Amino acid sequence: MLQNENIYLFLAILPIVSFLYSSIGHGGASGYLALMALFSFAPESMKPTALLLNLFVAGIAFYYYYKEGYFNKKLFLVFAIASVPLAFIGGTIEVDASIYKKILAILLIFAILKMLNVFGKENDRTKKVKLWQGLVVGAVIGFFSGLIGIGGGIILTPVILLLHWGNMKQAAAVSALFIWVNSAAGLTGQLSSGVSIEKESLLLVAIALTGGVLGGYYGSKKINNKNLRYILAFVLIIASAKLFFI
Repeated sequence: MLQNENIYLFLAILPIVSFLYSSIGHGGASGYLALMALFSFAPESMKPTALLLNLFVAGIAFYYYYKEGYFNKKLFLVFAIASVPLAFIGGTIEVDASIYKKILAILLIFAILKMLNVFGKENDRTKKVKLWQGLVVGAVIGFFSGLIGIGGGIILTPVILLLHWGNMKQAAAVSALFIWVNSAAGLTGQLSSGVSIEKESLLLVAIALTGGVLGGYYGSKKINNKNLRYILAFVLIIASAKLFFI
């Protein structure tokens, strides 16, 4: 993994990606996958590496948002009940590289829209999630989380905001833990099917954590990352285009 000729540039960008994602309560898997795609990492190493990074960065993000009192346990559980087993199942499935890239490219569109704050409008009046709604949403997102190697927060957060099931900070806190449990389940599914984690991934974890800690702290307080988010959105657009056409 670290034999990539542009590895130092990759390592320099990685903590910036984790900072931005952690600041909005996400683990950053979609960003890590986009970055690895841009630097032509092997698809078989991308999924487990992204999920491993997710575990640490999303865990940090959740800690800070929970500490600030934004976590809604009931809102989390209604999605997690179905998402965790489906994420495990998705993690056991190996997808053809060309199909994998196309699905990832589509999912990156959600990340781009989130970074551009398309889903950022809040509503003072929130609605209660019905059990069947939470189970369906959680199951679908969980399955694709394990299949592709993301935590699913980049999809869950827009859904929560669009359907007025919570405000921005609540969505961030719930998504952070949602990402963590799905990443754990998806990674467990991959390991059970024979996938291994490269030792070099531990170095990536240490570097990503640097940005994740800072992002989680400032994001749970008050921070405006508008310009940096636009830059990341631009990077994600390039990655998505590359996955579609190359």
